[in-house]
Amino acid sequence: MESQKAPSAGYAEVHVVAASPEVARQVAEVLRRSFASTEQRSYPVSGEGGTRLELTVDTTRAAEPARSWLESSRWNGHADRESRQG
Repeated sequence: MESQKAPSAGYAEVHVVAASPEVARQVAEVLRRSFASTEQRSYPVSGEGGTRLELTVDTTRAAEPARSWLESSRWNGHADRESRQG
């Protein structure tokens, strides 16, 4: 596997491998509804007939549904854990 450098803080590189280009595009569309993203790049999967799609998402510019989920899923440290154990 080739080595890649990590994206800038707040960004995530997303790689989707799907049986068809349409399925890969559907996954990318869901991500775009949640996060700002770059233009997708797609490539054939050699010998398998599938599609590999790549895009970069900006998690600092989340749309409302993703922002709500991200904020509610953040761990607040030991105080949060202790209140659940009590």
